[in-house]
Amino acid sequence: MTDSTIAASPHPARHLLKRYRVWLASAVILALVALWSPPQAVESARATLGSLIHTAPFLLLSIAIAAWAGATGADNLIARAFTGSPLLMIGLAALAGGLSPFCSCGVIPLIAALLSMGVPLSAVMAFWLASPVMDPSMFVLTSGVLGVEFAVAKTLSAIGLGVMGGAVVYLLARGGALVQPLRAGIGDGGCGGAAVRAPKPVVWRFWADPARRARFGREGYKTAMFLAQWLVLAFLLESLMLAYIPAETITAALGGTGIAPIALATIIGVPAYLNGFAALPLVGGLISQGMAPGAGLAFLVAGGVTSLPAAIAVWALVRPRVFGLYIALSLSGAFLCGLLFQAWVLA
Repeated sequence: MTDSTIAASPHPARHLLKRYRVWLASAVILALVALWSPPQAVESARATLGSLIHTAPFLLLSIAIAAWAGATGADNLIARAFTGSPLLMIGLAALAGGLSPFCSCGVIPLIAALLSMGVPLSAVMAFWLASPVMDPSMFVLTSGVLGVEFAVAKTLSAIGLGVMGGAVVYLLARGGALVQPLRAGIGDGGCGGAAVRAPKPVVWRFWADPARRARFGREGYKTAMFLAQWLVLAFLLESLMLAYIPAETITAALGGTGIAPIALATIIGVPAYLNGFAALPLVGGLISQGMAPGAGLAFLVAGGVTSLPAAIAVWALVRPRVFGLYIALSLSGAFLCGLLFQAWVLA
């Protein structure tokens, strides 16, 4: 929304509040901390700035990747994942979901388009489960905040979760279950489905086209503002968490080598997950205080797939039995990913 649009709106204050709500939340938190403990407010501001500087190279690279994907039309490659035999589609869809730079606003409409076009639910579920967990920008930032090892584990978890979910749905569908997964009245997916209905060629040399150069700038600015606001909030919360939550508490609840910390992190990840990028510093802070790495991965995977906005969108799109299966696959898959990663770390 442009400034002129806001000015013409009958409720400009409401639009401004919605547009800058994350920045406002960070400012309010810092102001409250300043009233409570001025030294801690100064320390939190310094820690937030230091964390931003530390992650700046990864942040800039992730912004460039997102802008490049939008300018070239690389998201059109997603259409190629949904052709072929059912089992091949499951594998390709999981891979596409785990690696594609598809924008978050286009995932839900894309699912509606795929299902309405008759693409098997097994392949759609594979893409659906893998897509929120990882993408190229997320991989770069995860590497910068949690390390390359964790980023690779998260990527493999996304693909593995998609393959597992698609295989389960495939077996259920062969038995006659899960007929007509979409709710009545759901359309063909809108703008997000266009990449599948009528895929366009990718223009790798986008800089030769003025319109695509302009889109590169718009996408870069939009991504930069989105990431900056969430990372500032996340790093601020991380500094407060490190200051006020005893490490012994984190270690007691989410540390150790058993399955209980991973199971607890999987459940906590559903309501506590803020945003894929904002969650990274929080998990980094928890791990530094004693959280088991497997629990951290389970938290990120479970929260990414079942976060409240995503769950609401899924509920509005599919029938209750498909929604229940989606939640069950998300949580069980996140738990399994956490267990496997923890076993690998301890090996």
